[in-house]
Amino acid sequence: METNNETQMHEFILLGLSGDQDTQISLFILFLLMYLVTVLGNFLIIVLIRLDSRLHTPMYFFLTNLSFVDVSYATSIVPQLLAHFLATHKVIPFLGCAAQLFFSLGLGGTEFLLLAVMAYDRYVAVCNPLRYSVIMHSGLCTRLAIASWVSGSINSLVHTAITFQLPMCTNKYIDHIACETLAVVRLACVDTSSNKIAIMVSSIVLLMTPFFLVLLSYIQIISTILKIQSTEGRWKAFHTCASHLTMVVLCYGMAIFTYIQPHSSPSVLQEKLMSLFYAILTPMLNPMIYSLRNKEVKGAWQKLLGKFSGFASKLATQ
Repeated sequence: METNNETQMHEFILLGLSGDQDTQISLFILFLLMYLVTVLGNFLIIVLIRLDSRLHTPMYFFLTNLSFVDVSYATSIVPQLLAHFLATHKVIPFLGCAAQLFFSLGLGGTEFLLLAVMAYDRYVAVCNPLRYSVIMHSGLCTRLAIASWVSGSINSLVHTAITFQLPMCTNKYIDHIACETLAVVRLACVDTSSNKIAIMVSSIVLLMTPFFLVLLSYIQIISTILKIQSTEGRWKAFHTCASHLTMVVLCYGMAIFTYIQPHSSPSVLQEKLMSLFYAILTPMLNPMIYSLRNKEVKGAWQKLLGKFSGFASKLATQ
């Protein structure tokens, strides 16, 4: 039933990345391999932290949360993207689109907040090492993690509700790889200025505010490191932050470059690349960065592999 060019949508069609069949097959293989690496890598990080008592610290507690967020975020987008590479009609139901927007937006916001919480953890470790265990006790860590998840979920719920209550036009084609906020808002038949203002406010609250907290933490960290007399001491202090700092540069850097541009808004291509970056590349790199740049994680891997080799040798000799 249509009235004034408005219609009740039951499904949308995602235009995706390319209409060429050969290109879609190639992208399917590439993204499938990257998704499998993402799931396996983050799952192994979570299992490793659970099994090795030396990693039962606040830093790795937050890393467990981050790995779970990464796997969940990738899973909210990539399987549907892979299915559409092989489908003739790239249809997604109305409720499926709303669910995808809710989970991807909520998990994305949670990741930014967790990175800010992890920056505070590194600040306490470097600037107040003698009081670290007192300040970063298990109760505080749990509350900070819960606050990150709840804040991301509430923000996502609000945006999903105000986005999908908009009256949609008869055009049901979403020029995106997934149900992303701006892409869905563009289908509305009414003025969406208030929605865009809400998106801007949300970006400030869940992107720029955590970013400035991270920046403040690292200003304090760098100031403290420069006061350390020995080169070895400086390197050791910096090394405790290297992995987290790498993830901060990747996550916040890409978001700020894409969305915080004066007198312009992100193009459709930028929005697609942004979604791909956070759904595939960042979750895949996270376990690699923490495994390759962190001595404690590498030591835990060696210990676990040593136990596995010993167990395999016993089985072989029996």
